[in-house]
Amino acid sequence: MAADMITVIATPHARYDCLEDALRRERLDFVRLRTPEELTPERLAALQPRYVFFPHWSWKIPPEIFQNHECVIFHMTDLPFGRGGSPLQNLIVRGFRETRLSALRCVAEMDAGPVYLKEPLSLLGTAEEILMRAAQLMASMMLAIVRTNPMPVPQQGEPTILKRRRPEDGNIAGLEDLNRVYDFIRMLDAEGYPPAFMETEHLRFEFTRAALKPGEVRADVKIVRKTP
Repeated sequence: MAADMITVIATPHARYDCLEDALRRERLDFVRLRTPEELTPERLAALQPRYVFFPHWSWKIPPEIFQNHECVIFHMTDLPFGRGGSPLQNLIVRGFRETRLSALRCVAEMDAGPVYLKEPLSLLGTAEEILMRAAQLMASMMLAIVRTNPMPVPQQGEPTILKRRRPEDGNIAGLEDLNRVYDFIRMLDAEGYPPAFMETEHLRFEFTRAALKPGEVRADVKIVRKTP
């Protein structure tokens, strides 16, 4: 990569500060954008970045950005399997204990762009632990892309689409298996995610920090009054 080329990292989340650290260690020029107001065609036109990385971006990327810049997103499945929303939770619900983290080019169709590279990723632990593990992996993948400028390869095979999970899908009241209870709690146990819960007529019980023990699940619980 030319020495004067800029790398852009677009994410608001502190867990991805390690991406900045990785570029700083390599003495590469970068700019961090944290909000949609910062991510504008005008700003990117002025920066002329070689890559724009989106490690965790909750907003839609405008076509005038991904059509005019090489935008790289990360998806926690072995694409084309698992396109769509809530990949971490959907994989754990389906019993997966490991996956592959895919780095792909952003295109108009969701998660359908060509893939730069994939790396294995463990799905053990809480959602926050998995996301932190993924962030470290993204750092190495990002550096590999910046250093080698690989040509992304079109996805092969029939895509499998995952449906984005809703907050109400975290209700554990109907579960009978302790392993599933444990998985529901841990897969939602991360900053910014609505926790696993159950409700009575007047109260809501929210669960975090689950531990699976012989014959039981132990967890922290926060009890609040239900909102009218």
